[in-house]
Parts: sequence; C-alpha cells; structure tokens
Amino acid sequence: MFLVRTLHKWFGLVLGLQFLIWALSGAVMALLDHHKVSGEHAVLPVAQLASGLNPAPLAAVEAAVGAPVTGLELKPLFDRWVYQAETPSGVRLLDAETTRRIEVDATAARTLAVARYAGAASVERVDLVTASTHETRDMALPVWRVGFADADHTALFVSRATGEVLGAKTDTWRLWDIAWMLHIMNYGDRQSFNHPLIVTVATGVTWLALSGLILLFRAFRPSDVAWIAAPFERLAARRRGRARVIGTPSAGE
Repeated sequence: MFLVRTLHKWFGLVLGLQFLIWALSGAVMALLDHHKVSGEHAVLPVAQLASGLNPAPLAAVEAAVGAPVTGLELKPLFDRWVYQAETPSGVRLLDAETTRRIEVDATAARTLAVARYAGAASVERVDLVTASTHETRDMALPVWRVGFADADHTALFVSRATGEVLGAKTDTWRLWDIAWMLHIMNYGDRQSFNHPLIVTVATGVTWLALSGLILLFRAFRPSDVAWIAAPFERLAARRRGRARVIGTPSAGE
C-alpha cells in the first residue's frame, strides 16, 4: 500500500498540472465568441450579379479547356460570370462569354479578398501558401493569404484554383487554436485527439482515480463514519426496546 500511496502522490502532481491546463483551455474556448472564432463576421456574402448573361456554348468551353471536362459550374467571380471546369489535371476558370482563361494571381486574389472583406482596413500583404500551416490545415492548397491591417489581424484565404474565398482567420481564432491544442494535447497538426499521448494520460488519470478510491476507503476508521451510522443504530435500539416491552408478560398473567 505504501507503493500505491507514493505512486498516487507523484501521478497526482504530474497529472494535476494537466488537469489545470484542461480546465484553463476549456474555459478559454467556452468564453470566446463562436462567431468571432469562426471568422464568419469578417466575410461578406457573394455579391449577386445581374442576369443577361450570354454564355458560350459547351463545345467552345471544351475547346478552350483543351482537356476532357468532367464537371462544369457556372458561378459569379469578380464582376462577371465564369465557368469552373473540372478536368483530370485540375480546375480551369474561363470567362463564361469569351471562354478566356482566368488566372487567380496575387492581384486577382487581392481584389477578391477586398470585395469580400467586411472591414475597412487596408491590405497588409498577400502571400501564396503552398504548404499546410495551422491556419490552412483544412483547406485545399495552394491558397492566397490576404492579410488586413485591422486590430484582429484578419486574414482571408483565396483558392488559387477556383478563386473562392475559403474563410478568414483572426487573432481570436489563433487564441482559440492554441487553447484547442493544449486541450487535446496535440502539439503537431492540432487536429486529432486520438493519439498515443492523450490515451496514455487518460489511462494515468483512470489509474489515479481508482488508486485514490482505494486509499480513501483504507484511510477511514469506524469512528470517522460513526455519525452516519448513529441514527440507524438509535432507530434499531428503539425498535428492540419496543419488542422487549411487547414481549414482557403482564403482572396478572
């Protein structure tokens, strides 16, 4: 039992720090505004374009693409309609009327981001992201990162393939992401909470709880719980007293 007590003490010290981290990180995530974390407040909806489109025929679209088209979507982009053509080699964007190829370069990404940005701050920088980062881990790469000089350091992400604004990240989200990392104990990609470290810690927590129960029950003496048993003992004594009175023969018998 000495070994159990010693291990329980040291496990409690180490895991107690993790309990504190879980509590603090959980509190941070709960207190942060969900809408600010998601970044949806920083992105305007797609502007509606007037009808009156005279789209190019599909044969002209296929000829302009120069590859088998496996999917075709007509959508608004910039201030005009475009075809988004799916091909075995990737996505192609074409002007819906002229079938001219459209490239989403840094200038185009800047224009698209400014059009969808809900704030009034100026663009700080535009960067092409080709390798996954904490901000882009859920996005199809490559993307353009358009940063704005506002108080929350908002960044909008524009797909280089489709020109779609994929979302926004802010300092509020970055703080939430750090709390999320600490909470799930994933210090790498910060996505999965099914990893060996948290399984090991969870196993240690389970052992800590069980050993604590064992030590708790062994630490109690009968006198420690006498106040719990006393009312029941008094009730039993009264019942035994009544039984003796009822069973005592009267003087005239």
